[in-house]
Amino acid sequence: MIWLFLAAAVLLTLRRSPDAACARGGPWVATTLLSGGVLFAGLQASVVRANLDRADWHHARQPTPWLVATLVATLAVGCAGWLVSSRRQAAAPAVPEHPQGPVLRIPEGQRMVWLSRTANPWLRSLAAVTGLVAVAAIIALVSGVADLETFWGLFIPFALCSLAVAGCAAVQARVSERGLEVAFGPFGWPVRRWDAADIESARTENRTPAQVGGWGYRLNGLGTTVMLRGGQCLVIRTRGKGKEFAVSVDDAERGAALLNALREPRLY
Repeated sequence: MIWLFLAAAVLLTLRRSPDAACARGGPWVATTLLSGGVLFAGLQASVVRANLDRADWHHARQPTPWLVATLVATLAVGCAGWLVSSRRQAAAPAVPEHPQGPVLRIPEGQRMVWLSRTANPWLRSLAAVTGLVAVAAIIALVSGVADLETFWGLFIPFALCSLAVAGCAAVQARVSERGLEVAFGPFGWPVRRWDAADIESARTENRTPAQVGGWGYRLNGLGTTVMLRGGQCLVIRTRGKGKEFAVSVDDAERGAALLNALREPRLY
C-alpha cells in the first residue's frame, strides 16, 4: 500500500508537470516504479512462503528459487519499462537540448559574486535524531547497559545515516570569476567546483522531488540534482560529455546569468 501511494503521487506529479525535464526523466521513473513493485512484491512473497507453517523463524526454509525468480522478473520488467518509455519519449515532440539561459551584463572594470544558501529543516531534524541515537548507543556502552555487539549494531548505521543526511541537509552555491562552487553540509564540506571555462551553459529550471527521485543528492536521467526544496534550480551543463548538475537554491536566475557572463569575456 505504501508503494502504491508513492507511485500514485509520482505519476500524478509527472502528469501535471509541463517541464521538458519531467519528460526526460520518464524512462527512469517507469523503470524504477515497475521493477521496484515487482521486487518488493516478490521479496514479500518469498518471506511469507519461507515462514509458512513454521512455528519459529529459525525453522524457515531457504527461498532461493523464489529469490532468483524475483530478481529475474525484476530485471525483465525493468528492461521492458525502459524500452517502452524510451520509445514513447522518442516519439514525443523534440525540445531544445541546450536551453538558452539568462546573461548578466557586467559593467567594465567591475567584479561580481553571487552567493545563495538553502537548507532543509526536515533533513536537519532527521540528521539530529539519528545522531542522538548514535550518542545514546555510546552512553549505553559506557554505562554497561549494552554490550559491544549491540553497540556496533546501533552506532555504525545511525552515525553513518546522520553524517550522510547532514551532508545533504544544507547547500551553499557561489559564483565568482573562478566559476561555480557548491558546498555541502553545515561546515561547507565537501565542495564541488567547476571552472567557468568548463561550463557550456547555465539556466534555471523548476524541478520537484518527485521528478528527481526524492530529497538530497540524486542521480537519475536528469543528471545530478541536489534537491532540498521543490522549485527553481540552478542548472549547468558541462562541456565535453554534456552532463548536467542542478542545485535547488534561491535567486538561481541571477546565478545562472552571472555564470553565462563569465563564460563570455566579451560581455564584461
